[in-house]
Amino acid sequence: MKVAYWYNNKDIRIEEIPTPIPGPKEMLVKVISCGICGSDIVEWYRLPRAPLVQGHEIGAQVVTVGDSVKKYHPGDRVFIAPKVPCGKCFYCENGHYPQCTEVKERLPGGFAEHILVPEILVERGTYLLPENITYDQSTFIEPLACVVRAQRQACVKKGQSVMVIGCGMAGLLHIKLAKAKGCKVIAADINKMKLEFAAHMKADIIINAADNVSERLIVENGKKADIVFLCASADSAVEQAWRCVDKGGVIVLFAVPGPDKKVVVPINDFWMKEITIITSYYCGPTDISEAIKLIESDKIVVDDLITHRLALTDIIKGFQLVSDGRESIKVIIKPNEYKEKP
Repeated sequence: MKVAYWYNNKDIRIEEIPTPIPGPKEMLVKVISCGICGSDIVEWYRLPRAPLVQGHEIGAQVVTVGDSVKKYHPGDRVFIAPKVPCGKCFYCENGHYPQCTEVKERLPGGFAEHILVPEILVERGTYLLPENITYDQSTFIEPLACVVRAQRQACVKKGQSVMVIGCGMAGLLHIKLAKAKGCKVIAADINKMKLEFAAHMKADIIINAADNVSERLIVENGKKADIVFLCASADSAVEQAWRCVDKGGVIVLFAVPGPDKKVVVPINDFWMKEITIITSYYCGPTDISEAIKLIESDKIVVDDLITHRLALTDIIKGFQLVSDGRESIKVIIKPNEYKEKP
């Protein structure tokens, strides 16, 4: 079978490896769609494990199952989580599933024609896709689940003003979910195309991040934002987040600068204004279930975020599109199709 081995964003090699045969408690799935996540292109995050097969936003079809697997059958349409928490450790019991200390198995990368699903993910990380969720739509389940968790952590509720700085795919999902909750949404980005997408997602206020964002925010919103989601890693975006949150407000670090960057927090100012800073990394099983329900019910529409569908052999182009960020939102790789699709 063909797999895409990632060495860095400009060196991705299509290689042939034997198609694995599942053991008694494993299963083999055919990858139909796999999205390129923003984290896939972050080299400081991925290089320590290179070369590797990336891809964790997966829609797949079951091909064969081990003799002991009874829950799934050939032909089943599935989403598979990249990893699953134990559910029993201190962190899981306190709702911090992404921090589970017992995670040992991870899903093999989805930029491949097939994946061998390990036992633990067959048991607790595989979800049957509802009939009205397509394979392409299923690539949004994991990123939407991350957004669901972040907004729950921030206690987003109806009537609040929510600002999203960085309107890539994750930022646009934040806009969609906040709008669905009845919030007033402010979108900021330097990319004109992304701001047009944000307007299409019904963001109430659109601000070019090259302007004086905090001043524009006060003029157009009447006040600063109750909650600011930082979905961009640029130093300037971090500074904008500090300046745009209102007294008693919350800043959510959904994206972060590289580990070599020093971030200065105006802690004295925030102390007087009672500003809360929280982080949100990955998601848990309850968030995945909620994301599936949101897509299944059409409360969150995702098809309008797909800008490119590419064959596995065009994966370097896909990584270039996501790295550049000027012409793409959601790039989906189709490992078992062999020509580019519109």
